[in-house]
Amino acid sequence: MKLVSITLHQVSIPLVTPFETSFMRETEKDCYLVEATFDTDRGRITGWGESVAMISPLYSSEYVAAGIDVTRRWLAPILFGVEDLTAETVGWHLRHVIGHPMAKSALEMAVIDAQLQVSGQSFKSYLGGVVDAVPSGVSVGIQDTVEETVRVIGNYLDEGYARIKLKIKPGKDIAPVAAVRKAFGDDFGFQVDANAAYTLVDAAHLRRLDDYGLLLIEQPLGEADIRQHAELAKLMETPMCLDESIVSAEAAADAIALGAAAVINIKPGRVGGYIEAKRIHDLSAANGVAVWHGGMVETGLGRAANAALASLPGFTLPGDISASSRFFHEDITEEIVMRDGMVDVPDTVGFGVTIDPGKLERFRTEAIEILPQG
Repeated sequence: MKLVSITLHQVSIPLVTPFETSFMRETEKDCYLVEATFDTDRGRITGWGESVAMISPLYSSEYVAAGIDVTRRWLAPILFGVEDLTAETVGWHLRHVIGHPMAKSALEMAVIDAQLQVSGQSFKSYLGGVVDAVPSGVSVGIQDTVEETVRVIGNYLDEGYARIKLKIKPGKDIAPVAAVRKAFGDDFGFQVDANAAYTLVDAAHLRRLDDYGLLLIEQPLGEADIRQHAELAKLMETPMCLDESIVSAEAAADAIALGAAAVINIKPGRVGGYIEAKRIHDLSAANGVAVWHGGMVETGLGRAANAALASLPGFTLPGDISASSRFFHEDITEEIVMRDGMVDVPDTVGFGVTIDPGKLERFRTEAIEILPQG
């Protein structure tokens, strides 16, 4: 395949309710989509990708405007120069540009989409997925009060979600967790996510979470604190899960070797793409480490691709692959639906969903066309 043009569509989609973590509060989904056109043996084909970078550099160093800039000035020109571009080689071609895994992942995703259309293959088949539906977990943001936390989680349990993940931060951790367990008992999967809000000094406080039978505690310490996570893991009964720290298969190998991660949250955008995400899945499975699929409030495009990745055999815990209605009144693709705690894995060609041009136009704030120079 030969890349001939790219259009970056920046969109802003209102959320059903504000989503608050330890580092920010979102009221819209601000991201950009990659529309890439290729010359292929089957004629001209368009592939789509989605960047999961946030509007501000608070979850990671990446953010929307920077992703657009590095794509326009550096990443796209490199890929335009490749005569026979494949999904498996995108990461290699872009290796000399330091960082920017979310921007690279969005481009890789568009190449994968086009490649799947050429081969007439579904993403699930390409990856080697083994199930037709994946258990759907929901991520619950930090609420204003304990009572509101209990109410919101009760509603999601009534909807049938297979697992609840609650965001926590200092001052909003033990009390809401205790209240949820008191209200709903121990017969549902419950985990917490700190998004690096604590330090090892907080170990005694975090150990209090051991009383509530949690599936795991996700990324309590800083991104660079793999050794400290290993130390905290020795002090807690709750399994330690890493998110922000796992930026590559190499980082995952280090975390496993040090005992810092009993569980790994895999997010393709965070690690540079779905190809690297599958490497982390394979590495974790070989070492007996459980993995689950995290979420970044993706549109239906990213949500469908995530469901396909989560159909691999090593994903033994429910992921953040919730219904479109969890976050959006209206998605830009067909709605992703949760039934009986499960989300179907698309099995049609490509990612199994299509971008709705009318909805894209409605939510788009800017379109940037990138063409080869000369």
